Amino acid sequence: MTGGAFAFCRDCLTPAGAAPRCRACGSPRLARHPELARMTIAHVDCDAFFAAVEKRDDPSLVDRPVIIGGGKRGVVSTACYVARISGVKSAMPMFKALKLCPDAVVIRPNMAKYVEVGRAVRAKMLALTPLVEPLSIDEAFLDLSGTEALHKAPPAVALAGFAREVERDLGISVSVGLASNKFLAKIASDLDKPRGFAVLSADEAPAFLAPRPVGFLWGVGPAFAETLTRDGYRTIGDLQRAEASTLARAYGESGLRLAQLAFGRDNRRVNPDRERKSVGAETTFDADIRDPDELARHLWRMSEKVADRLRAGGIAGRTVTLKLKTADFRLRTRAGALPAPTRLAQRIFETAQRLMRKEAAGEAFRLIGVSVSDLAPAAAADPRDLVDDRSEKLGAIETAVADLRARFGRDAVERAFALRPERTSRPEAGNVRDRRTKP
Repeated sequence: MTGGAFAFCRDCLTPAGAAPRCRACGSPRLARHPELARMTIAHVDCDAFFAAVEKRDDPSLVDRPVIIGGGKRGVVSTACYVARISGVKSAMPMFKALKLCPDAVVIRPNMAKYVEVGRAVRAKMLALTPLVEPLSIDEAFLDLSGTEALHKAPPAVALAGFAREVERDLGISVSVGLASNKFLAKIASDLDKPRGFAVLSADEAPAFLAPRPVGFLWGVGPAFAETLTRDGYRTIGDLQRAEASTLARAYGESGLRLAQLAFGRDNRRVNPDRERKSVGAETTFDADIRDPDELARHLWRMSEKVADRLRAGGIAGRTVTLKLKTADFRLRTRAGALPAPTRLAQRIFETAQRLMRKEAAGEAFRLIGVSVSDLAPAAAADPRDLVDDRSEKLGAIETAVADLRARFGRDAVERAFALRPERTSRPEAGNVRDRRTKP
């Protein structure tokens, strides 16, 4: 992916020639590609985001392996690149990660801090273009079509300047993938991490993709990859050699999509109004729990987190889904529908607890979570009901609790239900304990 006339230095943004280093600053970090000046679709991904923020805030961690995650029974949220050398990966069980990298510094996630940094990165993206499609707290697609006049530079140069600003102002790094569509941009952003800047053109895509396994394609999970392999499609090159009609007959719409992606074709647009599907929270226990009342206390805390996130997003939801993982890693999900959208922790908890009580019949669980989907605007949340007239009272209490926590910290106020192991009933609307005044 080298050669061609257009090139520039990623460190000082000076146009570059054919020399291996920038003539202005001496940097070897030159961006060069025949189609570099014409590419407009980017995927930006923060490098080892959670770990990078922690290293920024504690310089003593800079050269040490850092893992962001829960206890020994949890999973790895993020591993820094030093830890990755030892084989540690995201979503790996913590006990396995610590076996691979026993010297790692383990830090529990601080989501409030990460969200703040993520918003700052997002603000810098929006300064480049209004067409930003967030995928998560630390990555997004950008469409910079038509922005050259605004930035007085091709999109590639504007993106390199953005990456430089993120490092200078926020103390973390990003990797940029630049292409003609979202699929190829996402692939490109992984090619040169960390602090990467890679370009993948449509002409290069078929040869680049051909030797890779079918699971490399967007939307092909382990189960589908196993089916494709069983049917004789082990590599993307195997899919390239198949007729689109053959793939369509075998796999329906998914087959047609595979026929396009195998050659790097993707007509999806960058959608800044991409809808959020659900809001959730979950926790992995340090030891398996089989007591339904103890499970309920954890479920209450997760319900509160979900309600907080719904309020922060100005949304509500009608469907509550319970997530349980058994001691032998089997996943169970159960869903219940509400008569109207809610963003009240009490209603989320009551629905999820009913589902949980049916499942928790003496079996041990290692994880519990709850999510809310079928989202709606906050204005539709918790209407007055002749049968259940608690909406106004519950809303007032939960708003007051949220305000106190915003002023004095998350631990300032807690429901007694969540603190006292002997309690077995559901949390009542007025049962609130203020930790500022009581031990």
